[in-house]
Amino acid sequence: MALMATRTKLAKVLTSVLPKSRSGSGSLSGSSPFGAVKGLSSSSAVAANVQSDVMPSRYMGLDMLGVKDYEDYRRSLYGEITHKAVLVDAVGTLVVPSQPMAEIYRKIGEKYGVEYSEAEILYRYRRAYGQPWGKSRLRYVNDGRPFWQYIVSYSTGCSDSQYFEELYNYYMTDKAWHIVDPDSEKVFEALRKSGVKLAIVSNFDTRLRPLLKALNCENWFDAVAVSAEVAAEKPNPTIFLKACELLGVKPEDAVHIGDDRRNDIWGARDAGCDAWLWGSDVHSFREVAERIGVKV
Repeated sequence: MALMATRTKLAKVLTSVLPKSRSGSGSLSGSSPFGAVKGLSSSSAVAANVQSDVMPSRYMGLDMLGVKDYEDYRRSLYGEITHKAVLVDAVGTLVVPSQPMAEIYRKIGEKYGVEYSEAEILYRYRRAYGQPWGKSRLRYVNDGRPFWQYIVSYSTGCSDSQYFEELYNYYMTDKAWHIVDPDSEKVFEALRKSGVKLAIVSNFDTRLRPLLKALNCENWFDAVAVSAEVAAEKPNPTIFLKACELLGVKPEDAVHIGDDRRNDIWGARDAGCDAWLWGSDVHSFREVAERIGVKV
């Protein structure tokens, strides 16, 4: 009931403040536990957004208003807010692949007979990833193996099970990924000491937890909301609401940081959270802390 009331109020405010234009700004990007690939648009993300009471075109208008106007709009809903929680996207925000996906697919695949060039692998990967997946449209169910077996096979032309397992397990190690912001640990420690709670919110399969452990950052967060466990993928607001529930905070008291305008920004705002686009609104976690009012 509280979420519905928030959305109703949100719709009324947006109707009065947004321009009539329905065109948006910014580019869409996609990310995956088998290597981030920018420029992808997920059909599952579109389907999830269609189910929202507030359509993403409204947020496209908000993006056109600018950060200051958006903050003024939030104050009209909730008054002055001190964020009590920070939600962090995983791939593309907290961590990034250490090598291009197509390069790894080709290198590991050479001993299994993969002959496609990196450019061809990338093209086929994008094509496969953009297709609808199953009746539920949820890619990262449990360990995500059926989905990734399809992606790997289509991308490389190789369906060798040993090849798939080597590739699948590689993306669960610290060789495959690295932390984006070198100050992350210091900033997160300062945030938690100040009473701000932290959670990961990620479209990922069950490899996320062992990956966080491999990168020695699993203890940085109070909670993890991963789509494979929540059974909802961003931009569906359910995953953001679950993160807030795990942290024990109201959605309006949380800000989500992510690099994907549709999945992270529109999805979080649809759940009632604040949202800042990584690489645009904020460029480091130190900047996030400063905007919240926490000194690092």
